[in-house]
Amino acid sequence: QVQLVESGGGLVQAGGSLRLSCAASGRIFYVMGWFRQAPGKEREFVAAISWSGGSVYYADSVKGRFTVSRDNDKNTMYLQMNSLRSEDTAVYYCNSRVDVDNPLRPFGSWGQGTQVTVSS
Repeated sequence: QVQLVESGGGLVQAGGSLRLSCAASGRIFYVMGWFRQAPGKEREFVAAISWSGGSVYYADSVKGRFTVSRDNDKNTMYLQMNSLRSEDTAVYYCNSRVDVDNPLRPFGSWGQGTQVTVSS
């Protein structure tokens, strides 16, 4: 089972930016994804990317603000988050395998998560 480690979270003011990283212990040939969970809410999809990077998927709430990418040589996926809002506050998790068919669902391994807090 591949191990995932997220990093890059922190406290930022509204309108600011953060870049999250998800480092895997080995090569992942599947669609990988980012999810988030705010206090009292269910975990929700944020973004996903195919192995080649040629296909990307975003939740409507982050389109135009977040960019997902990956570097397969480094076994790492990234999430560039710009124009952050208070409603983006959550623990962000990466998943090693995401089925993007309807319904979209994660079924790979999870990282431990990284906290993102946006102050207004």
